[in-house]
Formats: sequence, C-alpha cells, structure tokens
Amino acid sequence: CRRLYIFVKKTMSDTYTQIHIQVIFAVKGRQSLIPFSFEDELYKYITGIVQNKNQKMLAINGMPDHIHFFIGLRPDCTLSDLVREVKKASNKFVNEKLSLGREFAWQEGYGGFSYCRSEVQTVINYIKNQKKHHLTEKFKEEYIAFLKEFEIDFKPEYLFDWIDYKIDD
Repeated sequence: CRRLYIFVKKTMSDTYTQIHIQVIFAVKGRQSLIPFSFEDELYKYITGIVQNKNQKMLAINGMPDHIHFFIGLRPDCTLSDLVREVKKASNKFVNEKLSLGREFAWQEGYGGFSYCRSEVQTVINYIKNQKKHHLTEKFKEEYIAFLKEFEIDFKPEYLFDWIDYKIDD
C-alpha cells in the first residue's frame, strides 16, 4: 500500500503596530500624597506592572498629586484594562509601603492620548520635565489643555475633582 504524504507549510502572519499612548491620572481628591522620596520606587513598581503585561514603558514621571506615563501599547492589550490594573496594584503597593494616615487611592478616570512616531521623543522629554513644567502650570490647566489640543469633547463637571486653593491677601 502506497501512502502519499503532503506537507503543507503554514505561514503565520504577525501583527505589526506602532501605538504610543500617554496616560495621565490623579490621586483621589487631588491630594499631594506621593512624596518625592517615594517616586522612584512607585514608578519602578508601575513600570513592572506595564512590562509584566508585555507593554513597553517609554517614560514615567509626575507630581505628588498625579502621574504621566508613556507606553508602546501592543494590540493584544486594552488601555482600560492596563490602566485599571496599574491603579489597582499601585493603590495596594502605596498603602502597604507608606503610612499616610489615610488610605491612598487614585481618582476614577484617566486621560489617554495617542502620538505618532515623530512625537515620541518630545513626549518623553515632556514627561521627564514634569517638575519644571509644573512650576509654571497647574495640573488642571495642563489636563484641560491636553483635552482641547486633542479635540476631546468633555464636560468640566466630569473631570477630576479639582482642589483650588485661594490665597487671601
């Protein structure tokens, strides 16, 4: 009995993407609860979460009341799932590591802004220079400027809880 064996080589297609997203979110109540002395540890932890989800961290930095991170996002991960995981795990991490006298939490919601390849280094530099940037611009002004620049319709009442301080003369 003769047998004919046919070998078919299947070609496997791969997916190629270039998705760059800047994510911004704030501490609940916009409280300045992230001490400068703890930033590096928190940012390394968040970077680990992003990398464990097979995403590429390009930059991370922030202020005591909010953070920015910039990632290369693979198409097998949804941004909302990634941000939810980052917030959930980092909430727990901060509460275990710091004695703040109150529970640490991130506010609901986030901003996600996409960039083309030619803008990557500009965004990385912007995020690296957050401390200097916020000497002249408040977070609220910065965030609303992003929404307007990216032509995102928004209702002010649904943005983060802003704490505006009045200084009496």
